[in-house]
Amino acid sequence: MNFHRNHWLLLGTIFFGFIGLAFIIAILPAQWMQQNTEPLPEAEPLSDLEQRGLEVYIAEGCVACHTQQVRPLAMDQPWGRPTAAADYALLGPMDVWRPYSPAVLGSARTGPDLSNIGARQSSETWQYLHLYNPRAVVKDSIMPAYPWLFEPATGAESDAPVVTIPEAYAPEGGKVVPTEQGQALVAYLLALRQIPIEGAGGTTQEASAETDQKGVPAEESEGQAGAKGDTLYANNCANCHQANGQGLPGTFPPLAGNSLVLAEDPGEHIDTILHGAQGRTIDGTEYTSPMPGFADQLDDEQIAAIVNHERTSWGNDAPTATAEDVAGRREAGEK
Repeated sequence: MNFHRNHWLLLGTIFFGFIGLAFIIAILPAQWMQQNTEPLPEAEPLSDLEQRGLEVYIAEGCVACHTQQVRPLAMDQPWGRPTAAADYALLGPMDVWRPYSPAVLGSARTGPDLSNIGARQSSETWQYLHLYNPRAVVKDSIMPAYPWLFEPATGAESDAPVVTIPEAYAPEGGKVVPTEQGQALVAYLLALRQIPIEGAGGTTQEASAETDQKGVPAEESEGQAGAKGDTLYANNCANCHQANGQGLPGTFPPLAGNSLVLAEDPGEHIDTILHGAQGRTIDGTEYTSPMPGFADQLDDEQIAAIVNHERTSWGNDAPTATAEDVAGRREAGEK
């Protein structure tokens, strides 16, 4: 073989060598992994609505900015535990014309990873607001808006939820309803929840707590507990109630000056964080947006830290709670 004189031989060797290496390094290992990886025990396939949402997710180009692969790096801890192959075991071919798994892993990392977004931000209303105009809930967001996934709320009967848009971003009438595509996309986003794997690293909340504590014993000083509450609030509550505790008018209630937060007895405050709330009238304003509960995501100490942060921040000055108080309310709610 003389590659210097026979250019067809050179090109053929390069071409078929590339094909062979592609099979050896990429294609065959990927096929083996897909055939020999079982889904996690609690994993469930996407519903028809969530599957349509996945198609909208791909069509709208979300994968260009958001990944769904959490690396085992400290900088990725806020997004969830490190990703495992089993997380993708239920992702199959889209249809007969697309006989491959959808490419949702991404690589750009321009926006936050979405592997666990359904648990990190489980508020359906927040997801709709964020899609309609991200600046409505995250002031400095660079994400583009998707208003074409919504229609004006004309008052006609519809199964679609009515979303009240903050005044600065509201269209005429101030309210919109998501289209079928918008509803499907939000259903898919809310379905993105990591299943815990023992020994695979903490969840968002657990990782945050571990990072803050840095080995400090449970008997923390008041300053350390305040810092922990600040971080937990930022990770779990600030997207809706805002970092300054002012909420979003008519959508998410303010915590600064909130009568429930300032109550002498923190019991109802604790119950709200544990079990969530919907349809409450607070200080004369009715809030229809459902708030998710955090009983399954945060332990008693973490919830107490959030409660105390809210009761002592933004000018609030109310009696604080202990982990024992939270444990008692949790136990009472389970009976």
